[in-house]
Amino acid sequence: MAFAGQVLDNPISGERFIFQQTAGDTGGQLLAFDLVLAPHGRVPGGHVHPVQEERFQVLRGTMKFRKRLETVVAHAGEEVVVPPGSYHRFANAGEEPAVVRVQVRPALRMEQLFETVVALAREGRTMRTGMPKPLELALFMRAFEQEVQAPLAPGLVRAATAPVAWLAERRGLQRRYPGLLGATPLGPVRPRDGKAAAARPSPTRPVPAHRTAPAGHPGGSRRP
Repeated sequence: MAFAGQVLDNPISGERFIFQQTAGDTGGQLLAFDLVLAPHGRVPGGHVHPVQEERFQVLRGTMKFRKRLETVVAHAGEEVVVPPGSYHRFANAGEEPAVVRVQVRPALRMEQLFETVVALAREGRTMRTGMPKPLELALFMRAFEQEVQAPLAPGLVRAATAPVAWLAERRGLQRRYPGLLGATPLGPVRPRDGKAAAARPSPTRPVPAHRTAPAGHPGGSRRP
């Protein structure tokens, strides 16, 4: 469970998340965290939060935001608000680390989303852009569909990625996503996960001594 003071570092995107108020602290109403972005660090991809408002207050440095078709450059002391359903992405536009206080309302499962993204990056399961690799991305988008969606035609994207998600489940990758059917809340996925499991023979039930096993059973013999 996320907690105030928790720090998450994404080695691919250059993002650092420092939780200030969690969903548990606010009854699910708010997630507040400080986002520290290395010079030229950026969010892995443009996206939409269907029902959440995201508010960015720049504490240090210079940030560049893309909101729908608008580009906004914000300096220390300035604030940018992204309404629910609005496409956006952002990056550090300066040569020094930028610090931004971010508030997300309502919190939903954004904490778990950030934890998952960082775990994928640490385990080498993302591309160079920081986006999860295709199998992981299909499950990620389905598990966190309330928190984040593709900027265009999210329903069509979900339908198109359904076969990829099915393949990912067949390879056991859903274990990372407790929101999915059949998943369990585990930590890092094992190195061999993602490879098709080999078929195993079913165990044979022993036949009691007082009963005669049917013909062909490994523990029996044919009657004369």
